[in-house]
Amino acid sequence: MAEPNQSQLAIKAARSALVDRAVFAALALVVISSAVATKRFSGAPVLAAIERSGTQPSEPIAQPTQSSSAEQADPWRVLREYLDNGASTEATADTRDESESAVDSSIRYFDGRPIRPVRRMWMTVTAYSPDARSCGEFADGRTASMKSVWTNGGCLVAADSKVLPIGSLVTVPGYAGDMVVPVLDRGGKIKGSRLDVLYPTHEIALSWGVQRLPVTVWEYADEDDH
Repeated sequence: MAEPNQSQLAIKAARSALVDRAVFAALALVVISSAVATKRFSGAPVLAAIERSGTQPSEPIAQPTQSSSAEQADPWRVLREYLDNGASTEATADTRDESESAVDSSIRYFDGRPIRPVRRMWMTVTAYSPDARSCGEFADGRTASMKSVWTNGGCLVAADSKVLPIGSLVTVPGYAGDMVVPVLDRGGKIKGSRLDVLYPTHEIALSWGVQRLPVTVWEYADEDDH
C-alpha cells in the first residue's frame, strides 16, 4: 500500500484541527448558555448556586415587600417622613413652651427676686435728667433715696411718696424697654398721679415730652419668705 504524500498529510491535519475547534466552540456555547439560564432563573451567581446546592438545603428567595417597592418608587418618602416627624416634635415642644410661658407670664424677677403685678394706674409721665437743667442745685449725682443716679443702669423714676413710696417697682410703657424699674427719687413738682422718668441727658428727657400712660405697679412675690 502506498504511503500518503506530504499534501495528503497536511489536509488531514487541517481537518483534525477544524473539528477540534468546532467541538471546543460547541462546548463553550453550552456552558455559557447554562450559566446565563441559571443566573436568570435563580437570581444568584452561578458559583454561589452550585455551592449552596451541594452543601446546604435551598432556601426560597425572599420576594420584595410592598413597603420596599414603595421606597424604590419614591426614594424621598423616608426623608419626608423624617422631616415631618421632626417638625411635629418641634411644634409640640414650641406649643408646650408657649403654654408654660402663658402660665408664668405675670411673674418677673427684679434684683434676683420674683415679682408680680398688683395694680395699674393712669399717670401723667414726664422725664428729667440728672444735671442742673433738671435738678438745679440738687444735681449732685444722688437721688432723694441717697442712691446714685446710675443705680439700675440709670433706669429709675421719681414719684410722690404718698402714692408710690421709695422702693416701689413700676413698668412704664415706652421707658427702659418696658422693664421693671424702681422708684428712687422725688421731685418738687411730682405730686399725686405724676411720674418722672430719668434719662442721661436733658435733650433726651425733653424729647419724651408729657404722656398719659397706664403704669403697672409690682410687688415681691416672696414677701412671706423675707
